[in-house]
Amino acid sequence: MAKQTKRKQAAVEAVDRTKHYSVEEAATLVKSCAIGKFDETIEIAINLGVDPRHADQMVRGSVAMPNGTGKDVRVAVFARDAKADEAKAAGAELVGAEELAEAIQNGESGFDRVIATPDMMGVVGRLGKVLGPRGLMPNPKLGTVTADIDAAVKAAKAGEVQFRVEKAGVVHAGIGKASFDSAKIAENASAFIDAIRKARPSGAKGTYIKKITLSSTMGPGVFIEDSSAA
Repeated sequence: MAKQTKRKQAAVEAVDRTKHYSVEEAATLVKSCAIGKFDETIEIAINLGVDPRHADQMVRGSVAMPNGTGKDVRVAVFARDAKADEAKAAGAELVGAEELAEAIQNGESGFDRVIATPDMMGVVGRLGKVLGPRGLMPNPKLGTVTADIDAAVKAAKAGEVQFRVEKAGVVHAGIGKASFDSAKIAENASAFIDAIRKARPSGAKGTYIKKITLSSTMGPGVFIEDSSAA
């Protein structure tokens, strides 16, 4: 335990909390500070100058990570007949209609993404209190209410990251693993930052991206310089 504490202290001391690093420098530093005994998740948090209580300041969307996320994403699909077969062929773990809704209502939670064909939203809508708090309700804007089930399932499996700004104006996501090389971490971080920049809502005034922090699950946060996120 003492050895682990010393390593953690060394990781913290390696980061200059007064400095803003380039994306590449931050990726290298965060990777070197991931000293856990497991493959830590690389996380990004962006503080935005928005108030999501106003509809014209909501920031929401999805972005494909160039190098995946390193996470095994389990997908549940609401579909019938040929579309259900399409979902199974694409690799969805859970596929069904009313019976799937009943299973979820009764506690089934072995999935990370929910996708539905448009005709199934009447069934899915009844699960709002279950899926809503987990941020899993299918949404056309996120591409999770779609007739193209094959593409949606494959995108989820390949490392598509969904994001939604929280009440405090922060958006965060897991964008990779500490086992990734630093160049891949940097590439994923840049893709996420770019997606947030492009998702700037019409109601955002003044400074949009205020602060970007990159970290591993157990490591210290590293600030990314403003010029990388303007």
